Amino acid sequence: MKSKKEELLDQIDRAVKTCHGCRLWRTANHAVPGEGSPGATIMFVGEGPGYNEDKLGRPFVGRAGDLLDRLLSRNEIRREEVFITNVVKHRPPENRAPMKDEVRACLPFLIQQIKVINPKVIVPLGRSALDIFLKDKLIGEMHGRGFKVGNRIVFPLYHPAAALRSPAVLRILEHDFRSLPKIIRGELAPVEIEVTNGDKNQMKLI
Repeated sequence: MKSKKEELLDQIDRAVKTCHGCRLWRTANHAVPGEGSPGATIMFVGEGPGYNEDKLGRPFVGRAGDLLDRLLSRNEIRREEVFITNVVKHRPPENRAPMKDEVRACLPFLIQQIKVINPKVIVPLGRSALDIFLKDKLIGEMHGRGFKVGNRIVFPLYHPAAALRSPAVLRILEHDFRSLPKIIRGELAPVEIEVTNGDKNQMKLI
């Protein structure tokens, strides 16, 4: 018998798969709602599905996903214990960045997922995901540190796809990832961050 959280996540999945709220569904093969533990302490949020994700309907299953899996394993975190999703749930054509109206259309699904799972730590992967949680912040300045936002910790990281393109970014990502278990265990205190009124209103939803 499924738990209440599993049932709610299934409802979100079905809504994502039938969503025509923006143009992305027209060129996508599969919706990619997300996957993982309904009781996850950590939620990873990427930008959007890529080629392999669109083909299989699962998040982070291409080369970037392989790197994420290796980083999780090295830091003794099981993929099955976290939840992995994206800001937008259909692949943007040619892997372009999501447009603002596409993000707005998909944001309610992400908000619902966060409310159901109630993670302690949210890990935005890359600039587009970071902007959802910390408006107008630069990933180059925020990566690898925990920030207390509402009752959650936001721990931004470079996107694995960016690390695959740059050995320097890969080294930074590997270094930053080692701090994630310490954040979970409370060994690293998050930074209290001042946010704008717009951010506060958004985080009330999240």
